[in-house]
Amino acid sequence: MAILVTGGAGYIGSHTVVELLSHGEEVVIIDNLRTGHKEAVKGGAFYKGDLKDRELLDLVFKKHDIEAVIHFAASSLVGESVQKPLDYYDNNLLASHSLVSAMVEHGVNKIVFSSTAATYGEPEQIPILEQSPTNPTSPYGETKLAMERMFRWCDGAYGLKSISLRYFNAAGAHPDGHIGEDHNPESHLIPIILQVALGQRESIGIFGDDYQTEDGTCIRDYIHVMDLANAHWLALEHLRKNETSHVFNLGNGTGFSVKQVIETARQVIGNDIPEVVSKRRAGDPAVLIASSSKAQTVLGWKPKYNDLKTIIETAWKWHCDHPNGYND
Repeated sequence: MAILVTGGAGYIGSHTVVELLSHGEEVVIIDNLRTGHKEAVKGGAFYKGDLKDRELLDLVFKKHDIEAVIHFAASSLVGESVQKPLDYYDNNLLASHSLVSAMVEHGVNKIVFSSTAATYGEPEQIPILEQSPTNPTSPYGETKLAMERMFRWCDGAYGLKSISLRYFNAAGAHPDGHIGEDHNPESHLIPIILQVALGQRESIGIFGDDYQTEDGTCIRDYIHVMDLANAHWLALEHLRKNETSHVFNLGNGTGFSVKQVIETARQVIGNDIPEVVSKRRAGDPAVLIASSSKAQTVLGWKPKYNDLKTIIETAWKWHCDHPNGYND
């Protein structure tokens, strides 16, 4: 039987495909390549297309014996979602509705969902627990939370079992360096820092240094992309054995400030990285750190690449070998 991975040509999706293949899974990928890269797909059957295309979905479900779905496909830029909310409701909610409808029609009752810490909004407690209040501050977080709720209702109505994985700041690249992070435009801190180191940017911007943190800059929880990929496989295994729905946070449980990330990158690279401080961005919480104790207890998940230096080293290897991403 096969695992359908939607958005499997994207950053986290492509690393998860590699993880699934390493466990001997048969993999089928659907990606419209709007933000993903065909070169990132290192195995499995690939279909280029949109999840709102029911003919494509019916073809895939009929041609392949799909056991479960791992659902990554979504628009995922917080700022863009505020400017284009209708696009996010269309590409996230309507596409997911089409996917789940096809699953129900074809008798597929297991889904692992790529959710986000953005479902929490401004956290009321640190570390953030799965039962912490969910108050999204963007259409991106709102659509992800709506999808989680859709899965819950579909569990009661159709027996659809789901695991939603709310992860924090994905970072790093496959240790072999053959796949990594390539966004256009790039919005994540670590690859932007490394682009500065490669001479592709003049400096790294620090948005605010007056937060109530030790060095005044925001603190975030960074988790290696391969640890995220492993969590998706463990979630799949849990659904196979237990068929119980869950929500899990995925993070290291340790936070690093923007300045700490920049300084660690300097140590890894061995060169200075110019920084420029500007005013805060609206809506940036001072601290976001996850409690992943539930995932560790229930799924048996244990992050392997759990120190910041290792995360940056794997990212640096990818960026050195692919300074122009998948265009190299």
